[in-house]
Amino acid sequence: MSDKPLRVLLIDDEAGFTEVLAKRLRRRGLDIMVALSGAEAVRTLHENACDAAVCDLKMVDMDGIEVLKIFKKMVPSMPVIMLTGHGSEEAAKDGLAAGATDYLLKPCDLDELLAKITDAVDRSRRQTPSVSDPS
Repeated sequence: MSDKPLRVLLIDDEAGFTEVLAKRLRRRGLDIMVALSGAEAVRTLHENACDAAVCDLKMVDMDGIEVLKIFKKMVPSMPVIMLTGHGSEEAAKDGLAAGATDYLLKPCDLDELLAKITDAVDRSRRQTPSVSDPS
């Protein structure tokens, strides 16, 4: 297991919420990047390797499902956890159908989010053979 912190991209157009969540996750040892729009998230992922993403479902420029679909084309094995604060559990389930790893309703419990991130990354790493794997 690597000693490097997990690199997570947080995507949400609510700047205050995103900054508070980023600060709390950084205190827990994660390397957090923030994108305040879907377009910024796509640019950020294009320029940086990430272990996982946490994406809000409802944003102004593009919704989380659109971001998820683009991410799945860019890095198919990267786990994406959807967040929704709009009471739309049905839309979050649509995210699962589109390839999201999991979802949480906002406001979410920090420990639950952290557990979902680490579990998703662990599963992804087990399912994706490493470059040095001879098989």
